[in-house]
Amino acid sequence: MSSAFEAVQSYYERAAERLNLELSLREALATPTREVRVQVRVPMDGGGFKVFRGYRVQYNNARGPYKGGLRFHPNVSLDEIRCFAALMTWKTALMNIPFGGGKGGVQVEPKLLSEAELERLSRAFMRSIADVIGQNVDVPAPDVNTNPQIMGWMADEYARRYGPHPAVITGKPVSVGGSLGRESATGRGALICLDQVAKSRGWKRQDTTLAIEGYGNAGSWLAVLAYEMGYRIVAVSDSKGAIHNPDGMHPEKVLAHKQETGSVIDYAAATTIEGADIFGVDCRVFVPAALDMSVNEDTAPRIKAQVILEEANYPVTVEAEPGLAERGVTVVPDILASGGGVAVSYLEWVQDLQREAWPEERVNKRLGEIMEAATAQVLARAESEGVTLREAAYLIGVERVAEAEIARGYR
Repeated sequence: MSSAFEAVQSYYERAAERLNLELSLREALATPTREVRVQVRVPMDGGGFKVFRGYRVQYNNARGPYKGGLRFHPNVSLDEIRCFAALMTWKTALMNIPFGGGKGGVQVEPKLLSEAELERLSRAFMRSIADVIGQNVDVPAPDVNTNPQIMGWMADEYARRYGPHPAVITGKPVSVGGSLGRESATGRGALICLDQVAKSRGWKRQDTTLAIEGYGNAGSWLAVLAYEMGYRIVAVSDSKGAIHNPDGMHPEKVLAHKQETGSVIDYAAATTIEGADIFGVDCRVFVPAALDMSVNEDTAPRIKAQVILEEANYPVTVEAEPGLAERGVTVVPDILASGGGVAVSYLEWVQDLQREAWPEERVNKRLGEIMEAATAQVLARAESEGVTLREAAYLIGVERVAEAEIARGYR
């Protein structure tokens, strides 16, 4: 199986070839600008300290400051971070917001840390990368296993060294410069994208069923908002299993059950099934909203959906995609479908630079404009050039970054 970075680079190379980019520019866009590896020392509650590996990859800043999340996970590696930094570069360009792409993380199992140890880890990591970030240089954000509280600790740690710069990091608590609407942004953006795809196919919302793999923040918000618009949620899963009801479920009640019990399984108004069985659920739209590479050569043949909406980063592997295409399954790519999070991160950054706080309605309205424009452009490019939605999205993103590089004098 291709590594995540190899997969993303293959998408980029195809776009660069189709755009007929000059070889020197093509090479420049194929490699990160900077890769930072750091040692993160964390004093432990029981005495002594542990050392963790941390990374920050700054891929390209031709269109603006590097932008991308920070994740805490045992599987964090340089290859993974490099992959998602590249993805962010093409995603921000596709969203047409003035950012480049970056990503970072620490190789750690945060569930094994106390809250005090987690805070010390967050602050130590920020100290280790503070010299290479800044509100006009590189703007981190939350990602897997990080949240507004962790961003708040990091923003405070940065302020201790450089003074208050709220725009240096996004996804913060609202009380310290975070934006209203940020929590729901990825799910709301994915829904806006899905709604346009459904309209382009003439689908009625009440006849469009969704199965969502991963019921964390992004997946649950998509379910809640989609249900409010009339879509039917027939299956959801988390790390402990899945639940299924072909007649549909009330996603807020499922979420309340998960918050009470720790999992979606054993929800009374649905049948509990094995987690892997969600791939075979009969639905129109399958939404991978968990970790990367979940739709692979083993799971893809089981999918019965007509559309896969990639709410997670790189959930459909390169090896799985040709088989899906042969069966007529349309993949809505991650750099489009999951763009809502970075779009509202951009709006938070703007508010912090201007020292303003916008009403949630204004944030959601602007998010809608950004997502609708990006989705319409991808659908139109795919139709006009006879390519897949992923190929169209990469053509737009790579083309915009290349244009910025040329405008800056690199050709």
